[in-house]
Amino acid sequence: MSDELAGKRIAVLATDGFEQVELDKPVDALRKAGATVEIIAPDAGQIQGFEHHDKGHQVSVDRTLDDATAGDYHGLVLPGGVINPDALRIEPRAIAFIESFVSADKTIAAICHGPWTLIDAGAVKGRRMTSWPSLKTDLQNAGATWVDETVVVDGPLITSRNPDDLPAFCDAMIAAFGK
Repeated sequence: MSDELAGKRIAVLATDGFEQVELDKPVDALRKAGATVEIIAPDAGQIQGFEHHDKGHQVSVDRTLDDATAGDYHGLVLPGGVINPDALRIEPRAIAFIESFVSADKTIAAICHGPWTLIDAGAVKGRRMTSWPSLKTDLQNAGATWVDETVVVDGPLITSRNPDDLPAFCDAMIAAFGK
């Protein structure tokens, strides 16, 4: 374990339907770098992960959206999975939580379908981003420049395409959160 993120608190916003590896790998990498990581969800209890189309394991929620503010954290991670960001997009508390990171110019790392929520939070206009390919048109329509690259860092936003990109995504996220 290193200490490059010692003293840093990172929020991971997710709900049922997150892609298991897109939550587990970043959380593990952040913790190994010394960060305190908290899983934030709309409701207390457990949230259900998925491994593509099959159920994965459940993850315990550390804090609900009602009990968390951007001021408590140095940055935010948005894992993908189709169901997870789609559900969060229609949850006003989730969008308000993301918007508070955007307005504070804090680093947000989103992978795969995770950038979907950034559209609703007004964070993509004028940004260079990547995502799962099916989000390309949505991101472009919201004013982003979409590119097919492993990881894209544009100001406080870090985006990646899919689980294959996790090593580069985790490295970029740790470097950004360490600043």
